[in-house]
Amino acid sequence: MNVHNPSKGKLLISEPSILNDKSFNRSVIYLSEHSTEGCIGFIINKPTEFILQDLINDINCDFKIYNGGPVEQENLYFIHKLPHLIPNSVQIDNGIYWGGDFDILTNLLNSNTIKPTDIRFFLGYSGWSITQLNEELEESTWTVVENKYPNILQVNSDSIWKNQLLEFGGEYKIWANAPVNPNLN
Repeated sequence: MNVHNPSKGKLLISEPSILNDKSFNRSVIYLSEHSTEGCIGFIINKPTEFILQDLINDINCDFKIYNGGPVEQENLYFIHKLPHLIPNSVQIDNGIYWGGDFDILTNLLNSNTIKPTDIRFFLGYSGWSITQLNEELEESTWTVVENKYPNILQVNSDSIWKNQLLEFGGEYKIWANAPVNPNLN
């Protein structure tokens, strides 16, 4: 598989070889930070059963929460495209931002100012040291691809991994169509 260098705004696509990995099987990770200190991203295709008001009583909002990764799963993170409304946001790439002033965000959510297509919430994140990620890339655990989605916050979490594999072609087409649990086949 053709491997690009990881950087902010790119996607990590989990290889079929890690289907037994509970945290990352069939994962697509949006990289939000990549530096000499490490790499951070959020799994964008693993919704949880929770909505925002399940976790924060002060917020009257039913936006879905995603499993961002195995690190710090007790913390809530968010990416969005509203830097003009949410101060202290950090640009990731292509109009997508990470974090910002949570008090202001709370007020915006409670006043129904924000649409679910403008923001995505995550419990936890995915993180690596640069050495660790490079080793995993060499072991073909991940494939790095450009983010070609005009709004990564609107991707269909049910089909993004499968669609990426279908684009890779070849033997990936077989894996793309394999059942989630082969034992049930």
